[in-house]
Amino acid sequence: MSSRCIVVAAVLWFACAVFPALLTAQSSAQSSATTPAQAAGATPKTSGKQKAAQKQAAAKPLSPAEELQKAINDAGNDRAALVKNLQGYLEKYPEAPERPQIYRALVEACMQFHDDACATNYAERIVSLTPDDGSMALLAIQLLERAGDAASIGRAVTYATRVYESVKNSPIAEKSPRVSVEEWESQKKRDESAMLALRGRLEARLQASITARKDFESSYALVPNASAALRLGEFDELAKDYNSAATWYGRAFALSDTATKSGNRREIREKMGNAWRLAHGSEAGLGDFLLKTIDDVTASAAAPRVKRNAGAKDAFAYVLRRAPDGAAYPMVTQKGKVLVINFWATWCGPCHALEPIFEKLAAHYAGNANVVFLSANCDEDESLVKPYLAERKPRSNEVFADGLDDSFAVDSFPTVLLVDRGGKVVFRANGFDPETIEQELGEAIQQAVAITADAVKPSAPLAH
Repeated sequence: MSSRCIVVAAVLWFACAVFPALLTAQSSAQSSATTPAQAAGATPKTSGKQKAAQKQAAAKPLSPAEELQKAINDAGNDRAALVKNLQGYLEKYPEAPERPQIYRALVEACMQFHDDACATNYAERIVSLTPDDGSMALLAIQLLERAGDAASIGRAVTYATRVYESVKNSPIAEKSPRVSVEEWESQKKRDESAMLALRGRLEARLQASITARKDFESSYALVPNASAALRLGEFDELAKDYNSAATWYGRAFALSDTATKSGNRREIREKMGNAWRLAHGSEAGLGDFLLKTIDDVTASAAAPRVKRNAGAKDAFAYVLRRAPDGAAYPMVTQKGKVLVINFWATWCGPCHALEPIFEKLAAHYAGNANVVFLSANCDEDESLVKPYLAERKPRSNEVFADGLDDSFAVDSFPTVLLVDRGGKVVFRANGFDPETIEQELGEAIQQAVAITADAVKPSAPLAH
């Protein structure tokens, strides 16, 4: 698979390229057949020969492409009619070259009608035609798991294995040039771990405990995660190995995160307490055990963060990355300008409150090429940034801090810095007062811009 970002709940784009193309072709044909008189609004007279030709054309059988176009046009905006018409077309032309696009359109329409059986049918047909379509395979797995019968779960296991093998065997040649080898390998491990946990869950539903446990253990070994730890704890509890169950539940509790729904902490806490009581007779010592487990898991689960811009001597020597796509953003291109930098994180509530104020000031100076506004994200987990930005849709320049926060000794969020054209920090706010920040920062920017404007004015001519 070319994509490195595999998620269980895949979000699919069902745009059917063949249909717009057909509509365009039909529109072009109609346009070319229009005479100048018709374009001017006149009604031309029809000769006998023309009438005969029109009658002959009407009697001529439609080509398969024309029939497909007619099926789409006849449905209009009626999704139910579209499903019926496309299914009728496929019955007549089961080997139509357009069927992958038709299947996608049917999957989309069936899901809109909450017809899982219909969506599953066409999703599996796409997987059969294009085995490397990982996103569609993940959707098929989701739909089959929802069906719940043994046959459906069995097919879902097959698809999960296919996606897992594709991820596992993906060559490094598929790596984007914007991504380092370390980041690519780390993401690949996370993808493999997620697919093993998914397959383990499906196998558990088939009562295949041995293979399910093996997959959960492999998933956890690749990347410690709450899902695998929780399931391994459940296996041990069923086997009456309560000490081991409590250990796995403790790991699941340490790794769970209510903000990202990686685990229900209350449920895990109850399972852990129950296993501990069964093993020790009471909850005495559970607190110390849990704290040690959290420390151990945190130390082992924390992936080493790539150190960027380690040799940079000043802020303008940094090469940052645009968020969230990772495109290079060399700071040297901003040298000699006034920089307004907001250091923030997705989990920071005050950062959210500052955003509209920062955006307002950025919009005010949007036409001034001598002022640059940067929002520098400092999240440890950069995967949180893309969905956050997609929801907020900020208009300022979004970048990853990539060590710039260390250069300016930023240790709390939000922190706003104003750097003058010489690279000197002339304003700094660690946190902010919502009543005064706009005026204070605005005045500081205005002063820095005025100094910059004076510096770039041409010298007065010498008097003769």
